[in-house]
Amino acid sequence: MKWEGNRQSDNIEDRRDAADDGGGGGSALGGGGFALGGRHIGIGTIVIALIGGWVFGINPLTVLSLLSGGGGGTVQVAPPAQSPRPAQSARPHTPADDTMKAFVATVLADTEDVWTEQFRQRGMTYRKPVLVLFRGATTTACGRGQSAMGPFYCPADEKVYIDLGFYQTLAERLGAPGDFAQAYVIAHEVGHHVQKLMGVSGKVDALRKRSSEAQANALSVRLELQADCLAGVWGFHAQLSRQILQQGDIEEALNAATQIGDDTLQRHAQGTVVPESFTHGSSAQRVRWFKRGIDSGDIGQCDTFAAQAL
Repeated sequence: MKWEGNRQSDNIEDRRDAADDGGGGGSALGGGGFALGGRHIGIGTIVIALIGGWVFGINPLTVLSLLSGGGGGTVQVAPPAQSPRPAQSARPHTPADDTMKAFVATVLADTEDVWTEQFRQRGMTYRKPVLVLFRGATTTACGRGQSAMGPFYCPADEKVYIDLGFYQTLAERLGAPGDFAQAYVIAHEVGHHVQKLMGVSGKVDALRKRSSEAQANALSVRLELQADCLAGVWGFHAQLSRQILQQGDIEEALNAATQIGDDTLQRHAQGTVVPESFTHGSSAQRVRWFKRGIDSGDIGQCDTFAAQAL
C-alpha cells in the first residue's frame, strides 16, 4: 500500500503514555458498565471473547455487556475489585511505534478526504471522527475500553479506539498480515462512524432493544457487513484519487475479512459453528460485502438491511 508522504490527520489523540486509571469513567452507567445505546462497535475480534477468549483471554462478561440486550435497555456488569496501583511509567516510543502512528494517521486522513467528498455529493457535511491510540485500557463515553476488545468505535463520543498491538495479533495469531489489512481495520471502524452520521446505527440500536437475542444478533450482522462494504467504498475512492493500492493489497483485506468471520473464529475456538450466535457475519459474507464496496465505490450498494440474502 502506497501511503508514505501522504497527508496525515490531525484528529489523532495519543493516550499511549497515559497511566491506566483502572476506572470506568465516561459511561452513562458508571462503574464500568456499558450503555447499549452507545455501545462499542468493533471489527469483529470482540467475538473471540464471547467464545472463550481464544486469542485475548478477556472475561466474556465484559463483552456480553456490550452485545446483550435482547429484551432491555441496558446491561451493567460490575468491574472486579481492584487494589490501588501506582502510576504506570511511560514506555518510550520506538521508531516502529512512530511509523505505525504515522500510518494510522495517514489512513485516517484518507478516509476523511473520501467521506468528506461523498457526503458533499449528497448535500451533507461529514463530521470527522477522532482516532484514539491507547495501551491496555482506556475510558470512553461508551464505558471501559480494553485492548482485548480489538479496535472499536464509540458512537457516543464519535471516536475510534485502537491499541496498535492489535496489528501484531492480526498478523501473527489471526493470520492476516499486511498494511492494507491494517487499513481495512481502520476503514471498517470509520464505516461505523459513517453509519452513525447517516442515522443507521441509531435505528439499529432502537430495533435491538425491542428484539429477541436472535433478532438482535441478526441486526448486528447486517450493521457489521454494511461497515465492511463502506470500508470497500473507501478503498475504491482512495485508489481512484490517489492510486494507493499495490499488488496483493486487496487480497490482504479479503484475507483479513475471512480470518475474522464469525464461523472461522468459532471453528478455531470450539470446533463447531453456531450461526444463530453470529454478530458480525460469516467469512464469506464479510468478503462478499467488502468486495461489493471496493468494486462499485457506491454507498447505495451497501444497503445490507434491504438485502434478502447476505
